[in-house]
Amino acid sequence: ERLHFPVPQVRSVALERAERWILERLEESDGLGAIFPPIVNTLLALHARGYPLDHPTILHQVRELEKLEIEEAETLRVQPCFSPVWDTAYAINALVESGLPAAHPANRRAARWLLEHRGGARGDWKLKHPRGQGSGWYFEYANPFYPDCDTTSQVLTSLSKISLEGEEYTLCQKAVFESHEWHLGMQNKDGGWAAFDRGCDKEILTKVPFADHNAMIDPSTADLTARGLEALSELGFGKDYPPAVRAIRFLRRAQEADGAWYGRWGCNYLYGTYLALWGLRKIGIDPADPSMRRGAEWLRSCQNPDGGWGETLASYDDPTLKGKGRSTPSQTAWGVMGLIAAREQESEAVRRGIEFLLDRQCSDGSWIEEDWTGTGFPRVFYLRYHLYPIYFPLLALGVYSGKGARPHDSEARSGKRPLERTTLAGSAST
Repeated sequence: ERLHFPVPQVRSVALERAERWILERLEESDGLGAIFPPIVNTLLALHARGYPLDHPTILHQVRELEKLEIEEAETLRVQPCFSPVWDTAYAINALVESGLPAAHPANRRAARWLLEHRGGARGDWKLKHPRGQGSGWYFEYANPFYPDCDTTSQVLTSLSKISLEGEEYTLCQKAVFESHEWHLGMQNKDGGWAAFDRGCDKEILTKVPFADHNAMIDPSTADLTARGLEALSELGFGKDYPPAVRAIRFLRRAQEADGAWYGRWGCNYLYGTYLALWGLRKIGIDPADPSMRRGAEWLRSCQNPDGGWGETLASYDDPTLKGKGRSTPSQTAWGVMGLIAAREQESEAVRRGIEFLLDRQCSDGSWIEEDWTGTGFPRVFYLRYHLYPIYFPLLALGVYSGKGARPHDSEARSGKRPLERTTLAGSAST
């Protein structure tokens, strides 16, 4: 039954504005948000507005939805979205830290591809950051309206380790500088970073009856903030840089009583604790710092008898299950790297974690991981990243072997930096 408004014109104008909003965000995108739920809702909304099923816009959205289908034998599944920018950035990081030269053709090709997949200067983020210029990187193949801080941080970290030359080097410098400035402008007042928005943390919005999985807000999180610190360190900044000071304070406040950090975008406390320790160490916090020691002690306390680490998705519903679950390759890699960040690379716990990974590597170089370790909406919607059990173990083995740089050796890089320290430090005004 239709809603009735006292003034009919209000409803008409509101619907027209909503329709225009949707159409604008379909431009140059693989569907609205390039992800399953809004693509489906777009089809429903436009059809309700009178669009026939053979309308070009409807057909285009159907094609984007069909691209997400996975057909196997007699089953048909629909994945939520693609993650190529994220995966490419992490693959670069794992390869470089494993000893692949910064100027290797594979690294250069991947870097060029990343430079071609970056958001534009428009997007919903401008509502809270109207003076922001440039943009960060988005997650999918084409989603220019919605760059995110998590992907941007990882791309900045990865590109800082690649050696490009000539015009490509200049283009990379420009992209990294603009995205670094955008990322700084997205830092929240509490010192942390959220995923897509700035200042979107009003809990009252989660009480709206049609709230999407009670996830109408996008507050600062420890995992994204820690990744932001890692990116700052790779670009030449240290713990005294004002944005880093604020981020460090946020992480100290976010640490829980037992020493762990909550993981919003990966399962769960293992993910959050690994990234917090890694980011703090990279930016220059001493491993003897109390927060570092408490985090490392928590990681050691939840290592499984087989030498690995694992945590069930049920930990989002029941915090007593934090750090508990059968061992997985990706979560074991997180445990190993968290302890290495706390300067425990020679410890028995790290040695056993490395042995777990080596003993379970397949003949083709991969690892098998049946458990889901990615998070969409806590307590509602989870993700399986098929490359997590490949590049995370590879990254952990590379860091452990010393092929790349240790967590505290942000200057020890082969190849060129996308930006010189003096250029960055002198230009950043946020």
